Amino acid sequence: MTSDLLRKITYVLFISTSMCLWAQDEELVVDFIPDNTYEEVADRIQCIEGEIPLNFNQRVMAFVDYFSVRNREYTRDIIKRKELFFPIFSEALARHGLPDELKYLSIVESGLRPNAISRANAVGLWQFISSTGKMYGLRNGWYVDERMDPYEATDAACRHLKDLYRMFDSWELALAAYNCGPGNVRKAIRRSGYKRKFWEVYRYLPRETRSYVPQFVAITYLFNHLDLHNFQEEPEEFSPRWDTIMVSQYFHLETFSNQVQVDACLDDLLKLNPQIKRGALPEGTRDFALRIPEDIKAEVVANRKFLYDTASKVGKKELQYLARNTPGSTYGRKKLTYRVRSGDVLGTIARKYHVRVSDLRAWNGIRGSMIRIGQRLNIWVLPTYSEQTKKLYTVDLPEAVKNEDKVVVKDGQQIYKVRSGDSLWSISKENNTTIEKLKTANKLASNTIQPGQSLVIPVK
Repeated sequence: MTSDLLRKITYVLFISTSMCLWAQDEELVVDFIPDNTYEEVADRIQCIEGEIPLNFNQRVMAFVDYFSVRNREYTRDIIKRKELFFPIFSEALARHGLPDELKYLSIVESGLRPNAISRANAVGLWQFISSTGKMYGLRNGWYVDERMDPYEATDAACRHLKDLYRMFDSWELALAAYNCGPGNVRKAIRRSGYKRKFWEVYRYLPRETRSYVPQFVAITYLFNHLDLHNFQEEPEEFSPRWDTIMVSQYFHLETFSNQVQVDACLDDLLKLNPQIKRGALPEGTRDFALRIPEDIKAEVVANRKFLYDTASKVGKKELQYLARNTPGSTYGRKKLTYRVRSGDVLGTIARKYHVRVSDLRAWNGIRGSMIRIGQRLNIWVLPTYSEQTKKLYTVDLPEAVKNEDKVVVKDGQQIYKVRSGDSLWSISKENNTTIEKLKTANKLASNTIQPGQSLVIPVK
């Protein structure tokens, strides 16, 4: 027998017995995948069914096979994180009087990743799009996105699921509506001849939603029977015990972490506060409850003034610049609504309002360049923009301008270098003067100023 033939026979035997081999800590480890039959899985699902129906069929079995056999590594990864989030989910579900098995829905939605972002820009553990998140009180901005906050987002998801159940009086249809929206579920109900069960309207639902509820059933089953599918206990991730401090200022997390005298890890701060997207809280923050490891609370309280002052001085200028100039950012801007007219294209609308085409696409969920007459577009303009001034804002500042101080002393006068996003109003407030004094000192006939322009700051 040749060595090649022997290798082929060995490989066939390996596959037929559903054995997986991998190297771990320089030892060969065997991961045996049990052969769970359709009848066995059906019987187990029937035994764990609670308030939410867990209808079993070949579609569900296919997902059980997918998560337990074909993509075991994905399931192992989720198992490691479940103790980070399941206690949060169970507490909120109990508080809202909802079935505990709804905690498995977040696995289908995000794979238990609080910073997950879908192609449709749904965000967080519970995958809220911006409009639905705001409907349930989840604010999202350039610095902070509460859809990534496990506590806030879970509470919002509970309220949303409760509303959907009231609409349809069916948990399966409520789950379908969570995925595709209540309008699509109502349409499926009408097209089915006003049937009221998920599997009766199944063929009329969007393709993704047809897989969504079967995945939920499969995940619910699997996480109740991990041992029967030979999922070994994995080293689990745990959230550190935490307390809160109140922050009402610009606050740079890494600087704060580096200054605390006891062991404070930036990774722990970010894990406890995943809603902080840029590593800092913006200027103007009010009463933000920042979660910190419990063991550093006493040190922070004892050195509060020093720590807060230090955390307020790093990175502010750079982050503000990025916030103003990132495509789709609404930071420091005011919202207008524009109705598309005959002959309009994105380029002409962008030029008219001094924004970028990429901004218009991001603000309105436009993938290409197609717009239609009568369509309403959200446009976020900088606050000094008006039909009279039409101030031109540059996107990129020269490196020298970005890095120099705002106010310098020249010939005994304080000189302010105008930056993108500045207005006479913001400059007057920052330098404790008035718009009229600024205009007089600089012989300005209007409120128009340009990035890079030097302004004399009046003597107080």
